[in-house]
Amino acid sequence: MRLSLISAAALSLLALGSQAQAANYAIDPAHTYVTFEIGHFGTSTNRGRFDKKEGKVEFDRAAKTGKVDIAIDTKSVNTGFGAFNEHLQSAELLDAAKFPKMTFVSTQFNFNGDKLADIAGNLTLLGKTQPVTLKATNFNCYDNPMLKREVCGGDFEATIDRTQFGVNYGIDWGFPKNVRLLIQVEAIKQ
Repeated sequence: MRLSLISAAALSLLALGSQAQAANYAIDPAHTYVTFEIGHFGTSTNRGRFDKKEGKVEFDRAAKTGKVDIAIDTKSVNTGFGAFNEHLQSAELLDAAKFPKMTFVSTQFNFNGDKLADIAGNLTLLGKTQPVTLKATNFNCYDNPMLKREVCGGDFEATIDRTQFGVNYGIDWGFPKNVRLLIQVEAIKQ
C-alpha cells in the first residue's frame, strides 16, 4: 500500500513537472512590428519601423517565466522616405553597414498577478548593450483558428536614451535623446 502511494505521488509530480515546461514559439513576422518615434524640433514626431526581424520565445505560463531573443535588421529601417532611410542607415545614426543587427535578449519576465507586466532584458545597438524594460500594454495567448496552434503575443513599449548607445547625431541642434520603441509581437507555438 505504501509503495502504491509513493508511486502515485511520484507520477503526480512527474505530471506536474511536464505541465510546467516552457513551450517554444517562433516570431511571426506577419504580426510583429518594431516601430520607433522621436521628436523633431518640438514640432512633430518622426516615425519609422524595421521591416525585417526574427526571433524566438520560450514561455511557461504556469511558472510565470520566459525568454525572448529577437534580432532586428537595421538595414530594413523604413520611414516611407528613401533619403531619410539612407540617413538613418548611415554611420551618423544606425551604422547599418557595420552593425546590421540590433538585438533584444530578455533577462526576466515580470508579472502582476497572472498578468504579464513587463519583460526586462538587454538591448544591443551599435555594439553597445544597455538594460531595457519593455512594458506590456497588452498580452494574451490564444488558439489560432487558421494555424491550429497556440499564439502568444502583445504590445510592448519602452523609451531609450539613444546617447547610451552612441547615437548622438543632432543632439547639439536640439534633437531629443529619448526614442520611444513600440513593439507588437505575436509568436507561434512550435
